[in-house]
Amino acid sequence: MPLEPFKQSDALTMGVELELQIVNPYDLDLTPGADDLLALLKRAPFPGSVTPEMTQSMIEIATGVHTRHDALLAQLRAIRDTLLEAAERLNVELAGGGTHPFQRWFEQRIFDKPRFQQLSGLYGYLAKQFTVFGQHVHIGCRSADEALFLLHALNRYVPHFIALSASSPFFQGVDTLFDSARLNSVFAFPLSGRAPFVLRWDDFEQGYFRKMESTGVVKSMKDFYWDIRPKPEYGTIELRVCDTPLTVERAAALACYLQALCRHLLEGGEPPPEEDDYLVYTYNRFQACRFGLEGTMVHPRTREPLSIREDILATLRRLEPHAQALDSTAALAELEAVAGAAGNHARQLRAVHARTGSIQAVVRAAVDALRDGVLS
Repeated sequence: MPLEPFKQSDALTMGVELELQIVNPYDLDLTPGADDLLALLKRAPFPGSVTPEMTQSMIEIATGVHTRHDALLAQLRAIRDTLLEAAERLNVELAGGGTHPFQRWFEQRIFDKPRFQQLSGLYGYLAKQFTVFGQHVHIGCRSADEALFLLHALNRYVPHFIALSASSPFFQGVDTLFDSARLNSVFAFPLSGRAPFVLRWDDFEQGYFRKMESTGVVKSMKDFYWDIRPKPEYGTIELRVCDTPLTVERAAALACYLQALCRHLLEGGEPPPEEDDYLVYTYNRFQACRFGLEGTMVHPRTREPLSIREDILATLRRLEPHAQALDSTAALAELEAVAGAAGNHARQLRAVHARTGSIQAVVRAAVDALRDGVLS
C-alpha cells in the first residue's frame, strides 16, 4: 500500500503519549486490568484518549494538540486524575516508570487486538518482553521535508532525552546498572534504531519506503520502531526514546524541551544535519542508557567528549529565548533542576531501594509519585 500523504500541521504544536503500568495493590506486581479499565473509562467523557497496548497490564493515554506548557500540563493532570479515580473503583493502581521492577515477562497476556496478536506471532517472546513503558512526544511540522530535517537535526540531542527521562533501573527483580533498561527491550526489534539519512520526502517515499515495502518486511510506518520517526497521518515527528516518567509534570517538561529545541533548529541555530553525525550515535545512546546524566557523549561534529549533564545544562541556557517565546520557562527550569542537582527518576528509585531494601517499595514509590506529582 502506498505511504499516506504527509498531513501539514502547524509548526511546533505538540502532543504527548504515555504508556502506564497497571499494578495490583497487594504485592504491587503487574495485573491484567486493561479490559476492565478501558470499559469503565468509556462510560463517561475522558479528557484525552486512552487505548490498549501490547499486553493486558498496560494502557496508553494521549493528549490533544497543544502549543503551551500550561495547557499541556493541565490536560495531563486531568487525564491522570480521571485514570486514578477509575483505577480506585477497580481496586488497581497505576504507575509510570520505563519498566516494572520485578514482573515476569512470561506471565503477561497479549491484548486481544489483531495487530498485537499478529506482532506476537511474528516476534515470539519479544512481544511479551515488550511490556515496557515509554513516553512519545509529537511535534507538528509544516511539511514532510521539514519533518525529515528535524528528525535528523535532533540526532545529537537524543541522549539528552534518554538521560532526563530515565526511570527503568530495575528489571526482572535486579538492578540492571542501566538508568534506562527499557530501551534494551526496544533495541531487540529488527526495525529499531535510527531512520535512514534522507532529507527529501519524495526520496524517502519513492526510494527507501517503496524498496522496504517491496521486500515484504514493512507495510506501513507503524512497522518502524525508530528512535524518531515521521508520522504522516498526523503531520508530526515522533520522539520515542523517553521512558515514561514517574510524574506527568516531568512528561510535560520533556515535551516542552523538545519543542524549544525544534524552534532553535528551525531558526538555523545549528549547521544542517549530515550522515556522518551518526558515526557516534549508537555510542552516545548507549552512554545515556547505561549511565544517564553521568554518561559521556561525543559531539558528532567536533568529536570532543562531552558530559551529558553539562551538555544538557549548556543547551538549556541556549534555549532560554525560545522558552520565553513559547511560555515554557517553568518546564525547562524543572529539567535544569534534574540535570543540575536532583537527578533523574532512575537515581531516585535507586535511592528508595537503598533506603528500604525492598523492590516492592520501589513500585509503591512510583505509584505515589504519579498521584502526588513528586517522588519522595
